[in-house]
Amino acid sequence: MTSNPMTQSNIYENIAIDSEPMTVSGAVNKTILLLLVTFAVGVFTWTQAFSGYMDKVVMLMWGGIIAGLILAIIMRFKPQNAKILSIGYAVCEGLAIGGLSAMYEMQLHGIVANAALITFLTLLVMLILYKTGIIKATETFKRVIFTATASIMVFYLVSIVISFFNPNFISIWNTGLLGIGLSLVFCAVAALNFILDFDFIEQGAQKMVPKYFEWFGAFSLLVTIVWLYLELLRLLAQLSKNR
Repeated sequence: MTSNPMTQSNIYENIAIDSEPMTVSGAVNKTILLLLVTFAVGVFTWTQAFSGYMDKVVMLMWGGIIAGLILAIIMRFKPQNAKILSIGYAVCEGLAIGGLSAMYEMQLHGIVANAALITFLTLLVMLILYKTGIIKATETFKRVIFTATASIMVFYLVSIVISFFNPNFISIWNTGLLGIGLSLVFCAVAALNFILDFDFIEQGAQKMVPKYFEWFGAFSLLVTIVWLYLELLRLLAQLSKNR
């Protein structure tokens, strides 16, 4: 089992091979395509925000977040529909990221470019560490990252629920040394999820699962990229406020 719920290894069980098999290069190409879709939609939302339509952007942003979550849940149980679902998810993430990025950029000029650069440098470093075998996706490693990621997700949910009753709660872990420490941990866990995504794609290619899993693997990588990017935005903002 991997930490990313989209890339649990047991999803490959009892899969009938009745078409062209999945390849690593195919998954890479589809990841690039999904990133381009996310970027294009994000640019649209960003432009709307800086054109003075922030109310519209907020609606698009929340619509993207909610719709993206629904598509992610459907994807887990309908991997055979991964192509259309992953493209839809990329559109939703573009709406969400474009709006959030614009909000951060309006407060801290240059933060978006820095977060994006660090995200892709981290992706490259983790790929090198994986391909050289410095970090291996052992079963113990998978269990640890799964536990850490699940704990973070529970923390997010509990924080959101508490914030409904105490709006000041969120600010406790968004600022100060506690907030910085938590963000550093969250960024580290998100980065380590790349190892599991790479392993999922490689295992799928070795097992010659159906080609639609290329879209599923690409989707899983997009989920991790988006998560790390958002965590880096929060971390950079906290560091800026605590200078």
